[in-house]
Amino acid sequence: MHHVSEVFRPGVVRGISYGLFGKPDFFMPEARALGARTVRAYCFWGQIEPRPGEYTWDAVDALLDQLDGDEEIWITLCSSSPWATRTSTDFLPPSPAHDLAAYAEFVRRTVAHCGVRVRYWQCDNEPSNTELLWAGTADEYVAQLCAFYAAVKSVDATALVVLGGCGYDVLSSPPESEQRRFFNRLACSGRDAFDRFDVHLYGDPYRISEYVATARQFMATYGYQKPVVAGEYGGPSLFEFPEVEAALQAALAEAFSSVPAAHSTAALAAQANQDTPERVAMKDLYAHMDSLPERLQMFMHGCPPELEAKRHRIACRQLVMRNVFALASGIRRTLYWNLAPEVPGAVDPYILMHLLIGKLPLLDYRGSALGYRYPEANTFELTARELNGVDAVDRVPIADAPGVHAFRLCRADRQPVHVLWDQRDAFDGECQPPRDLALDWPAAGASAVDVFGAFAPVEVRSHTLRLSLTDTPLFVHPA
Repeated sequence: MHHVSEVFRPGVVRGISYGLFGKPDFFMPEARALGARTVRAYCFWGQIEPRPGEYTWDAVDALLDQLDGDEEIWITLCSSSPWATRTSTDFLPPSPAHDLAAYAEFVRRTVAHCGVRVRYWQCDNEPSNTELLWAGTADEYVAQLCAFYAAVKSVDATALVVLGGCGYDVLSSPPESEQRRFFNRLACSGRDAFDRFDVHLYGDPYRISEYVATARQFMATYGYQKPVVAGEYGGPSLFEFPEVEAALQAALAEAFSSVPAAHSTAALAAQANQDTPERVAMKDLYAHMDSLPERLQMFMHGCPPELEAKRHRIACRQLVMRNVFALASGIRRTLYWNLAPEVPGAVDPYILMHLLIGKLPLLDYRGSALGYRYPEANTFELTARELNGVDAVDRVPIADAPGVHAFRLCRADRQPVHVLWDQRDAFDGECQPPRDLALDWPAAGASAVDVFGAFAPVEVRSHTLRLSLTDTPLFVHPA
């Protein structure tokens, strides 16, 4: 059982930008309605200080003005600037500052402007994802992290500094990979310049305990441990289905070979209607959509409705699984990627990122408002209600039931909730028949609801709970 001082607070990420590609929107009511208690947003150096010494707080104030004091706010502050950093851009990639003193002053001013309303300050994101999310070395990131940490703490000693996220590029790579060496350097040289280690839980949900152990091992190698948080999680993703690799190989290779030096807002707008190598490759992929594996088709815009519905069901199941596995690994902050698209507007399916993450948002725009909920939004709300405040988790051993995952989640203010499911193939598992299960049960009765909000039949006799399990997790309460 993992006991930690903090209780679980479910969270969401607003997106990779806030107010950068359009007017900063009013989204906190929708996040609150989902049960999100922690909200993460991105801000950029050039967005806040467009010219030396000139500060513009429009986006920051738009975010702060929505708060009611109950939320935890997490700001990922990216060192992207047209004038102050090595790579001149207002969006991606962040890069080392020309002058660390100027960078530290920008961080101090931003933290001071926010008062004490921001709990987590993060120094850039996934810096090992070089060229796209950090245009510098590990040592350069550490130097900037140290300046960031000192600046934040000089203004708000209670704030928590988060290390740039440890992403799928690290967790899925072999021990001697460049990405692992990068994070090893951060864990060694940056050990005194962060309070929370951020791990991003994409990929196979059944590897989450392994991913969290990898994060902790980075720190253990140098003789220390700090709390681990999950600044991003979501799925399913293409990387979970190796069967689609052959069909994707050519398109991915072509698209990744054409990554520009900088993704500025102006450059992205100019490319919107151009036949770049990436768009040509993606258009070719879409031209053959009907012949592609169904496990790939379900990630594509305009796929058959039955595949769209199946992907939503997989996502709902995994949303619960990822949270439970994270909780069982001692994590108490998980933030879903992501709340909604960056801005209103039509989908552009011919960009690689849409294929990779375009279907993950919980909400979508109807006009200029976030007025549409995907099925995952309802599952998130249910999960937040069931898991908010959890302070201890333990696995429930079930004899003679290999493949069954059962957990008891405890909270101070109510009786424990059990979460159970049968491990199966993510795509085809729902076609298998239910599996009957018996479990020792101290209460006189029980009730169960699945991740879709449907009640499931359960029976309690002689302190034995009987129920049927599938790959759809059930929340079971004593009655």
